[in-house]
Amino acid sequence: MSFVVAIDGPAGSGKGTITKLVGERLGLLNIDTGATFRCVTLAMLKQNIKIDETEKIKKLLETIKIELERKGEEQKVWLNGEDVSVQIREKAVNDFVSPVSTLKIVREKLLELQRNIAQGKNVIMEGRDIGTTVFPDANVKIYLDATPEERAKRRVLQNIEKGIPTTYHEALENVKARDKMDSERELAPLKRAEDAIYIDSTRMTIPEVVEKICHMIERAK
Repeated sequence: MSFVVAIDGPAGSGKGTITKLVGERLGLLNIDTGATFRCVTLAMLKQNIKIDETEKIKKLLETIKIELERKGEEQKVWLNGEDVSVQIREKAVNDFVSPVSTLKIVREKLLELQRNIAQGKNVIMEGRDIGTTVFPDANVKIYLDATPEERAKRRVLQNIEKGIPTTYHEALENVKARDKMDSERELAPLKRAEDAIYIDSTRMTIPEVVEKICHMIERAK
């Protein structure tokens, strides 16, 4: 029997960082769903597959291999045997990942992958529809949020650390565009599950958010 923690929220809300730290502290398997969508997006870009080329996308999904690996404090993402941990965070992928994530065939493929990874394990998973679609019966559901301005600042710092040049204006425009696209898409839109606990992290430090969420999880066990 597994124990599942679902953390949803918009782009740049800190889901990835918080999920990683909480998972390490409580010994939960961290499944980065965003990375799986980014891998499909990168594969499409590498093969110059357009968003409306359904048959080409279907063939790509039949052969694509995505692996998540934890090495110390760092998570490695492999696409068809290649380490793409940095590539999937670059601007080209950022600009294309939301429309790719709206595709039904992509979501169905990755939904199957995500559930298979989690089967029989104690996991923590972050994304935009974990508590509403992927694991609607999750033991703990959290919706992590912050203002668009704060999320843009965080994204700039994150990209600088990864060696990806990004201006605040670019990050803010990207955050707003992602919010609009993710919340308005027809299939599995970004929204807070009715039974999810809402956390606004705008004025909270990372340790404060981690402590709050760990306390919630421990109470639910």
